[in-house]
Amino acid sequence: MNSLHVRKATSGDAAGIVKVLETVASERVYSAIDVVWSVGQEARYLDSISQREAFHVAIDDFQRIVGFQSLDLWSSLLPSMAHVGQVGTFLVPEWRRRGVGHQLWNVTELFARQQAYQKLAIQVRAKNTGAQMFYRGLGFTECGRLTRQVIIDGVEDDELLMEYFL
Repeated sequence: MNSLHVRKATSGDAAGIVKVLETVASERVYSAIDVVWSVGQEARYLDSISQREAFHVAIDDFQRIVGFQSLDLWSSLLPSMAHVGQVGTFLVPEWRRRGVGHQLWNVTELFARQQAYQKLAIQVRAKNTGAQMFYRGLGFTECGRLTRQVIIDGVEDDELLMEYFL
């Protein structure tokens, strides 16, 4: 088993991040993302995130990005929701169930606490039972369901809303 390290992403990581997204999106069941943005779009996004937002990448021994976790403001427009963040986790298949998500979470949760977030939320596809178990294991609880929220290749799926209080 290769070792990993987790660090904050830079715009120079955009190509590796897009590669992870392409892999996950091609599976068609683990994410609502069905069309991946370009490397340039990803680089611009990474350059645009605020100091209260985070994007962490997991890097293997060969300097490949094998996963990432993002923390975005739930709403950048509403001060009344400044205490809420939205999390997203993406891993290539060969690195799932190997502790990578937990390593990313340890860094993201610490960052969220340092930035005075009080609550984190995630939307998880109903068919993605592995992600649901992962987030429940971290302490997230289900708090809602968006029925027929995702349609990919003509197949409908719900999204579960899950929340975690810091």
